Amino acid sequence: MEQQSTQPTAARQAHALWLMTEPLHAVCYFDDGCRALGKALGLKGFWMGYFASRTAPLGAVEPAAATAVLGVFAPGTVARALPAAWHTAGPVHVLDERGRRAAHALRRIDPHLDRAATALLPRLEALVDDAPATARPLFAANRALCDRADPVERLWQLATTLREFRGDAHLSVLADREFDGCEALVLAAACGRVPKDTIREDRGWTEEEWTAAADRLRARDLLDAHGAATASGLRERTRIEEETDRLAARLLRSLSPTEAEGLMELLEPVVRRILAADVLPFPNPIGLPHPDGP
Repeated sequence: MEQQSTQPTAARQAHALWLMTEPLHAVCYFDDGCRALGKALGLKGFWMGYFASRTAPLGAVEPAAATAVLGVFAPGTVARALPAAWHTAGPVHVLDERGRRAAHALRRIDPHLDRAATALLPRLEALVDDAPATARPLFAANRALCDRADPVERLWQLATTLREFRGDAHLSVLADREFDGCEALVLAAACGRVPKDTIREDRGWTEEEWTAAADRLRARDLLDAHGAATASGLRERTRIEEETDRLAARLLRSLSPTEAEGLMELLEPVVRRILAADVLPFPNPIGLPHPDGP
């Protein structure tokens, strides 16, 4: 798994924790049964199901708030899904179906996951319980859902809660460094972190919005005339990732470096089996790198 060797130990371990929990969470986007959630609930396609399930921990949220907490989706795309989704399926129903389908997908991929969950649950619960919720809306909302009775649902929910902590941190970094959602994606695509050919449409931005964002980045010397990342752009994107790791390292404050490494060792075989199942595509719009590198 990729690690950033120039960072302090806590930040490097926070990056490793993301690499070890994101695949657990991400089955909900790529497993066929999970992708069918929206249709099963009577919603209009994958994206309405996505926005409903991703924001349901916050309740029946309105599109302006949902756009703000998700960060990188075009406002119009979110508004086409919300609040219309709540007229068909309430947040509690969405969350129950989300957890059930994620657990089913994980058990199909890894028949030994219930046994692994016995060792992982108390460790992940301790991280989630210790982490601060202030200014971390998706983390806080998901933490309230971690008491699932089914152990694999609870494991998935804990992994989801940890990744949303990092996601909240990432958006704070982008805002602090004065990137809007479209600009952040244009730069990430130019740096090869997300698929350049599909990410614009995946996140709902028009060609005009994408071009305007690229122009703004070019004015900051982050892109060249051809849309490629400049040296400054590459450094800026690295700083964004490093600062995200630094903020996400708060998750590991209750662990010694040795205890954190022990947690990674417990997660590693679980993640290896998920990756071996070829459920997650590479490259992917969530920015998860291939475990064997480019």
